[in-house]
Amino acid sequence: MRPEEKLKEMNLSLPEKKAKGGNYISCVQSGNLLYLSGSLSYSHIGKVGTDLTIEQGYEAAQEAILYALSTIKEHAGELSRVKKFVKLLGFINTAFDFTSQAKVMNGSSDLLVELFGEDIGSHARTAVGVMLPRGAAVEIDVIVEIE
Repeated sequence: MRPEEKLKEMNLSLPEKKAKGGNYISCVQSGNLLYLSGSLSYSHIGKVGTDLTIEQGYEAAQEAILYALSTIKEHAGELSRVKKFVKLLGFINTAFDFTSQAKVMNGSSDLLVELFGEDIGSHARTAVGVMLPRGAAVEIDVIVEIE
């Protein structure tokens, strides 16, 4: 099943891209690797651990990876061209003493594995707590290999 069909089966859709916030491009291809600019969670605003629960942070991470998938589809034409998710770098807007960034980032990781399967969807990952633009709860930086 194509990833776009699987998304529909999961009752998910790729969101429309938002306006850029600076002087950059959303994706750079080098060889078979795509390096994506950060994808934000636009509807989940605030700090996880203060304004948002871990569960809401998890949803924010899902939203952010859906924006990243929109960028991949726009560049590659279709998501079935993805050979491997190589690396996710997750930035989570958190309270100072929050230490469950990994649980928040599981929102992105779980969605990718469910959508693409273990072989393609599993990836190396980093999750850190930071302050984010626009007050977003999550921003995700993605490196992906395409055919």
